[in-house]
Amino acid sequence: MGQQQEPEETHHQAALPTTAAEAAALFPAGAAPASSSSSSSSSRLFTAGLVAAWYASNIGVLLLNKYLLSVYGFRFPVFLTACHMTACALLSCLAHRASPFPSSSSSSPRGGGGARSRPRSRAQLARVAVLGAVFCASVVAGNVSLRFLPVSFNQAVGATTPFFTALLAYAVAGRREACATYAALLPVVAGVVIATGGEPSFHLFGFLMCVAATAGRALKTVLQGILLSSEEEKMDSMDLLRYMAPVAVLLLLPATLAMERDAFGAVAALAREDPSFLWILLCNSSLAYFVNLTNFLVTKHTSPLTLQVLGNAKGAVAVVVSILIFRNPVTVVGMLGYGITVAGVVLYGEAKKRSK
Repeated sequence: MGQQQEPEETHHQAALPTTAAEAAALFPAGAAPASSSSSSSSSRLFTAGLVAAWYASNIGVLLLNKYLLSVYGFRFPVFLTACHMTACALLSCLAHRASPFPSSSSSSPRGGGGARSRPRSRAQLARVAVLGAVFCASVVAGNVSLRFLPVSFNQAVGATTPFFTALLAYAVAGRREACATYAALLPVVAGVVIATGGEPSFHLFGFLMCVAATAGRALKTVLQGILLSSEEEKMDSMDLLRYMAPVAVLLLLPATLAMERDAFGAVAALAREDPSFLWILLCNSSLAYFVNLTNFLVTKHTSPLTLQVLGNAKGAVAVVVSILIFRNPVTVVGMLGYGITVAGVVLYGEAKKRSK
């Protein structure tokens, strides 16, 4: 998956106590363990390691996608996405089989049910398939956009996800936000408009694909809230990925044969010319799974506010790293537009928090 998934609330809680309330429940007053301070320090180090892995996998897969599709000359984004989804399907299945929790109900092991979630009916499986199709389309569009746009501008457009989420939540589900929340979205859109005007490498088709990818991610979030709304049907993000990835593979393989018939021949030719190409492709595909895994773990071990701040900072880090590596030209106007968009996302998060 070329693009990262947006951070979502999960219904999978930590196995170990991660809050003061959980610790108090396990260790009543006067019964706290003597090593609580060292455990707290270890917990912070563990969380910091998870955040570092999240950043590395997200930025790594983004830069590798850009390198393969734009610099290396491997111009087959649908096939590349199929590789990502295949890796996600295989690694998700292996991780599930290695899990000590049986797959007998839809409750999560750390939520007290003692089992991994799975679809309970054909109807629920069909809903998951719909989510998989939307997810697949958004990732393909994102990878296509990287052929034509620099990573910095791609990230600026991707930061408008809250705008599309609010718009689609109203259009699809009739869900309204407070006026202050909608007002906070104005700088989100204004920033992208400014960044577009100041982008020296602007490409219309790439821009449209990037907008489609951003809207697709937002639509998946909205549909997930509708299609898997009951407590019995809710799934954590990793179990959802385990069912969505095979659906995506089934959709992408015929799409590759129809749209990118030369992809398999090109892979064979590149592998003969440069044996390291297969390792790059394998590493890139594996990172696509770890993007989802680390996002899931960071979501589980941090607060929503911390996750929002980390997500905004991650986008900025990706922009800086991509500029340093690919040396794409940037302008003051373009960076100003991106900054305004990020500020708008922060304001949007604050407005949503206050409206609740």
